[in-house]
Amino acid sequence: MRRGTGGLLPTVLLALAVLGAGFLILPLAGLVLRAPWGEVGSRIATPTVGQALRISLLTSLGALGLATVVGVPLAWVLARTEFPGKGLLRVLCLLPMVLPPVVGGVALLLAFGRRGILGAPLHQALGVSLPFTPAGVVVAQAFVAMPFLVVTVEAGLRSLDRRYEAVAASLGAGDWTTFRRVTLPLLAPSLGAGMGLAWARALGEFGATITFAGNLPGRTQTMPLAVYLEFQTRPEVAVLVSLILLAVSGAVLLAVHGRFLGPR
Repeated sequence: MRRGTGGLLPTVLLALAVLGAGFLILPLAGLVLRAPWGEVGSRIATPTVGQALRISLLTSLGALGLATVVGVPLAWVLARTEFPGKGLLRVLCLLPMVLPPVVGGVALLLAFGRRGILGAPLHQALGVSLPFTPAGVVVAQAFVAMPFLVVTVEAGLRSLDRRYEAVAASLGAGDWTTFRRVTLPLLAPSLGAGMGLAWARALGEFGATITFAGNLPGRTQTMPLAVYLEFQTRPEVAVLVSLILLAVSGAVLLAVHGRFLGPR
């Protein structure tokens, strides 16, 4: 079998690559081609869609903030420290990336529900209840989105040239000053990519949200939940809302492609 340019192997691989690309692109093309474009204005302007869009934006940004505040330090610990059980901790922290979302929602209920491990003391001491609230949506979205930020930032930290930090320390900069003035600027591309991926994942979250926070219109119904509800009665509205999510997700991937997914 020839392996050079124009041989059998490249031809077979090219044919399989075309099939693979078609398998991924065809459903997206169907969504775009079958959308009722002439009814975009009237369909999108409905209260249900408007409320779902507002809730999705607010909660996904809240989830991104939560994931960034605790995810960046977690990534730093995984990248820069050594301790027994570190490998197990990394696996557990990244597990929500592959965990079925509904299972994640059940786990959140057992942890933060009124009878949960942490939820019960919170409810008894402070009267705080997260399930079926907008705060619960934020928690559910952050739970599934934060691993994307952690794995991206950890990879960025591992790839940094630590000599710059050593030079800053030799010039008298403290740990916090070195982190703020040297590490963070060098980490900015990976941090931006991780935040973009995490936000897109939070915006599209469905299973954990509906299990932990419910599907209450005007309160916890996000855009993916609105798609699910509208598809049962008004499929054309579901298609249009899906297009909004598709456009946002595509824009995020294009924004981070050159900095993280593409060649450097």
